[in-house]
Amino acid sequence: MHNIPIGTKGEERLLVTSEVAIDFLGLDNARVLATPHLIGGLEMTARNSIKPLLEEGHDTVGTQVTVSHLAATPMGMNVTFHSEVIAVAERRVTFKVEAYDEKDKIAEGTHERGIVNVAKFATRLAAKAAGIGQR
Repeated sequence: MHNIPIGTKGEERLLVTSEVAIDFLGLDNARVLATPHLIGGLEMTARNSIKPLLEEGHDTVGTQVTVSHLAATPMGMNVTFHSEVIAVAERRVTFKVEAYDEKDKIAEGTHERGIVNVAKFATRLAAKAAGIGQR
């Protein structure tokens, strides 16, 4: 089985650019880091922190996200994402996640990832896709 110690930490950074900023408010100076990209950054930080600890052929998929987006981050600022393993139960790994921009804490919450055997996962997905339109 996988050896994922409680307390395993991850950290990643992102520059807020037009590719990850909202654009629906209409003003360029109102463009900020979009919540889906914030959550994606937290997820990938968590995933990347434990990926080297997994057995060959395994990876993780997100199964639960509970995050508060606390503050807006304008384009041009850097965001730092943090994750820490707080629980491991069978194939489920729970993380405390946080994000900070250059001025504020911008997010906090928890994130759960499930460990999967990639080949078996792909086989199950192919079977599901083959049954599209059938109930």
